[in-house]
Amino acid sequence: MSSLRIKLRIDFGEENAIGPGKIALLERMRDTGSLSQAARELKMSYRRAWQLLDSLNQSFGEPVVITAVGGKGGGGTTITALGNNLVTAYRELERDINSQVAARFESLTGKVSHLRSGKRRSLTKSGARPKSAASAKPRER
Repeated sequence: MSSLRIKLRIDFGEENAIGPGKIALLERMRDTGSLSQAARELKMSYRRAWQLLDSLNQSFGEPVVITAVGGKGGGGTTITALGNNLVTAYRELERDINSQVAARFESLTGKVSHLRSGKRRSLTKSGARPKSAASAKPRER
């Protein structure tokens, strides 16, 4: 199984975009019927989830999700046909692109360093970290 994958963001003009976070939120809201439950499952603040949802609904000429205010009967969210179409189109494109990435880059995965456990490799032969221009000593003439 390949560890290659691509994170996809689709821009609809200058102001509107969908990406992995908004799509995951739509999927969780579809599955749970609740913005707050979706946010909890994604380990996202309710405020952030609401901002993403508002951004989605403002991006299109019709709602992506319809919300009902909570209370005695309970609130909830319902993903619209447009929302379902966005999720489906995004996931299909993501699957297609990841297949292409695997086919084109699989032969290069052996060249990827597995030493990146938070440590940066030295860029010099001696192993010393290169000095930045600001910290280097001035040259004597």
